[in-house]
Amino acid sequence: MIYKLSVIASLAYFSQGFVPSTNQVGVKSSSSTIGSFSPLSGIPRPHLEETSQPFNEAQQVVKDIKNKPRPTEPKKVIVIGGGLAGLSTAKHLVDAGHIPIVLEARDLLGGKVAAWKDEDGDVTETGLHVFFGAYPNAMTLFKELDIEDRLQWKDHAMIFAKPNSKKREFSIFDFPALPAPLNAGVAILGNTDLLTWPEKIKLGIGLIPAYLFGQSYVEQQEGVTVKEWMRARGVPDRVTDEVFIAMSKALNFIDPDTLSMQCVLIALNRFLQETDGSKIAFLDGSPTERLCEPIREYIESKGGIVRTNAPVQRIITHEEGEYKDSVAGLLLKGNEVVSADYYVSAMPVDAIKKLTPDSWRNKEYFSKMMGLKGVPVINIHIWFDRKLSTVDNLIFSRSKLLSVYADMSETCNEYSSKDKSMLEMVFAPAKGWVGKSDEEIFEATMEELERLFPEEIKADGSLAKVEKFSCVKTATSVYETLPGCEAMRPTQLSPIPNFVMAGDFSKQKYLASMEGAILSGQLAAKTVQDLDIERSAKNYKLPSKLPERPFDASVEFANEVTAPKQLYRVRVADLPKEVEADLKQLA
Repeated sequence: MIYKLSVIASLAYFSQGFVPSTNQVGVKSSSSTIGSFSPLSGIPRPHLEETSQPFNEAQQVVKDIKNKPRPTEPKKVIVIGGGLAGLSTAKHLVDAGHIPIVLEARDLLGGKVAAWKDEDGDVTETGLHVFFGAYPNAMTLFKELDIEDRLQWKDHAMIFAKPNSKKREFSIFDFPALPAPLNAGVAILGNTDLLTWPEKIKLGIGLIPAYLFGQSYVEQQEGVTVKEWMRARGVPDRVTDEVFIAMSKALNFIDPDTLSMQCVLIALNRFLQETDGSKIAFLDGSPTERLCEPIREYIESKGGIVRTNAPVQRIITHEEGEYKDSVAGLLLKGNEVVSADYYVSAMPVDAIKKLTPDSWRNKEYFSKMMGLKGVPVINIHIWFDRKLSTVDNLIFSRSKLLSVYADMSETCNEYSSKDKSMLEMVFAPAKGWVGKSDEEIFEATMEELERLFPEEIKADGSLAKVEKFSCVKTATSVYETLPGCEAMRPTQLSPIPNFVMAGDFSKQKYLASMEGAILSGQLAAKTVQDLDIERSAKNYKLPSKLPERPFDASVEFANEVTAPKQLYRVRVADLPKEVEADLKQLA
């Protein structure tokens, strides 16, 4: 009945004379402006408390973690990885009354959202990251840290570039100020450029079950690709090629003929269910400085520890006895040994696969996980000598090699400029390109930009001049969301009594995203909290711990540091003889 009323209301809205969004540059039917310079116009934060039940639920979960019984003896918990998953884990662990120690392999925090400053003070990011209104746990984290003002919200629209036009043009899905799902329906129906009416109807009918049945329906679509799902519902391949190829590359950096439809439906379902779900915010500066550092400060202010340049080179397990296979300690570079009551892996999936102890690999929990793999992606920044006619929002490129782009001089306070543009772009799919030189990738990007900005950019540099460019290659980024991979994702609770799993690849409903990473950390911390409460009541004895050993600078590779803009490459080290002796004494 509710859905029928929504449809009737939509028809009534159109019958009153809805004016669709135009695809012409500089004109838009809503109050927002497209094409003119808008120096971070300050669109107000959406009232998520009023429009998002998931946001309120996420806030309640955080309160519940804080309000549960405090441990009589705080547990020491080592968190491996200082990305969003690891920092989220540690944040919630200190909220639960425990003492987390975050170990980050590189010399800066952030993981897949890390950012570096060059000699000019300009920022290079690992990826072009935006936050959606449908990220309740991320929004709650910003609120908890009192940094909500660092999110710069944009006009509620999804903007698709039109490559190969004679001038720069866009096709716009403009979301009006209506409750969900009416706003999404109007946005889709109001676009007269990308989709025909028959295509809209077929697509709309196909999405009805996602709206009516929510997460349960979404989970059932995990076994089919985006293209297979569309064809099964009679949606022409043109829709997939025109619209969903851009969304697929933005969500998982791969094409719709390989991406699981579940990934797309998770995003679309949130947009249909939540009024501000598809609204986009950019962080106002470097993710490492403007988001990760405040989390570090929060953790350390409550007794936690955050270490950088501390890569784990071996997970040391008990070889026999009552606690066989449980974690006895960790070997870091320089033969340093650290130990704790619990251990949480918040590493990318390809890193934990390498560090998984041999004695764990035959366990179903870990053997399934081995089927997951990270997808390659490249992030490119190009600084131009002049202002381009760009937009203060995220743009879906719809080009052969580029996924999404944004003029960060328009969208982000720290990068803002009235005179020059800095385009940040995601180069995807990147398979076959990661091994090529930065210069080759730059040249291919310029050719794509010529198609997007035909009046302003030429690949030969004869129009807008390139002042500099920067390229970040991530050979194994988020896990590749292929049909069938859902069964490979591990839960936070593992079969190892003192080992817990976090990371966006671990089991949680937001898949490979910043929201997924943040939620996985919360779930991992809650797992440790629940285990400790249950075990304390039963006087459970935790596995014995290795004695800690200090860092030795004379050991091979002890002083190795990951270069800027590089992903840490896991180095699995042999167990030193003195540590072997310590381990035997524990048996």
